Amino acid sequence: MAATILLIDDEDRLRQLLARLLSLEGYTILEASDARSGLKVLEREDVQLVISDVKLPDKNGIELTAQIKQAYPATEIIVLTAYGTIADGVTAIKNGAFDYITKGDDNDRIIPLVSRAVEKAELQFRIRQLEQQVSKRYGFDSIIGQSAAIRQAINLARKVAVTDTTVLLTGETGTGKEVFAQAIHYASPRHSGPFVAINCGALSKEILESELFGHRAGAFTGATRDQKGLFAEANKGTIFLDEIGEMPLDLQAKLLRVLETHEFLRVGDTKPTKTDVRVVAATNRNLEQEAGSGHFRLDLYYRLSVFSIELPPLRDRPDDIPALAEFFARRDAAKIGKRDVRMTPEFVQMLQQHSWKGNIRELKNVIERTVILADGPELLPDYLPFDIREGYATNTSDDLSLSALERQHIGRVLAMTSNQKAEAARLLGISLATLYRKLDEYGLKK
Repeated sequence: MAATILLIDDEDRLRQLLARLLSLEGYTILEASDARSGLKVLEREDVQLVISDVKLPDKNGIELTAQIKQAYPATEIIVLTAYGTIADGVTAIKNGAFDYITKGDDNDRIIPLVSRAVEKAELQFRIRQLEQQVSKRYGFDSIIGQSAAIRQAINLARKVAVTDTTVLLTGETGTGKEVFAQAIHYASPRHSGPFVAINCGALSKEILESELFGHRAGAFTGATRDQKGLFAEANKGTIFLDEIGEMPLDLQAKLLRVLETHEFLRVGDTKPTKTDVRVVAATNRNLEQEAGSGHFRLDLYYRLSVFSIELPPLRDRPDDIPALAEFFARRDAAKIGKRDVRMTPEFVQMLQQHSWKGNIRELKNVIERTVILADGPELLPDYLPFDIREGYATNTSDDLSLSALERQHIGRVLAMTSNQKAEAARLLGISLATLYRKLDEYGLKK
């Protein structure tokens, strides 16, 4: 698709001549005789390049350059003038112009100059489209749920996202803390910077320190070259510190220094490194209680919890479960080439009545398993794990007889042993033959 160029000049003959010249190069040309009409064209058209005269009837072209770049940062601008001055050229470039050339004297430059400006503009347009796609995928609109609990968390996160404040995300494991951290980043002024994440509980103290702050070559055995560290990698962006409650106390002191001074020491270095990074931390622990018992620095807790957001467990938002399950089911079906999947009403009811100790992560895994097991498009209760089906049966049954309790217990043991009947019989303290007889009696053979 040909790039679109807007010519803004009140000299009709010169504008038309330039339009003809550029159209022969394959560009789509739009024209305007003053700044006001040129801005109206920009409102309704995607323009890669503006070529504007300095002297316009209603505005100075250099001032117009600043106005256009503020409203349309991906659009490039070449400023034309009949009488060029160094001062005007410098101001035009400062205002965001791609170049500043004199009419007549630079005729040989115009085509290659336009080509380079268009190339830069198209690159900027592609970057902007990618940023929009990333923002749509990882932004707040991608968070599924309409329950009051999740909407409250989203509203709080939206408000803090546009600031540079440190954020602490709390809640049980699997409630989507990293999803919120990404949404905060992509809704912030730092969205074009990097987003880096690390699980503080998954690494040893030595490795975690090196990963966070970097090291100098020779700082320890095996350190054969310099390493930047994630705080340096995240410069101008956001670093997400998951499971912050697992961080060793001496590393907590180093993190506090970063938050207070915006600088850190690499392992083996004596000169501090500056960084401009926003910190979003997450934990499933009560850090205030951890601080009271001496397992977490109280001063770091106060510094991290400037703005705290608690994410609700899935059991507190059962109305969101059908939408979440449908999203995971469609995505998983697409991965394995299944065209359509749909959940039966009883299947949905079983999901909504389950306790979901693993929260969204557990739901995601259950749905993936179910989609794989399903022989047809319908997701049936029979495909769900035994504990979900048995829990639903218990919640919806008034049968409190000893045989009903025995049936439930045998089912739980079978689920715990992955249906290994010999092991289940051993744990139940009965013979394998007795177990098979009871499975037949209670209809648990499947």
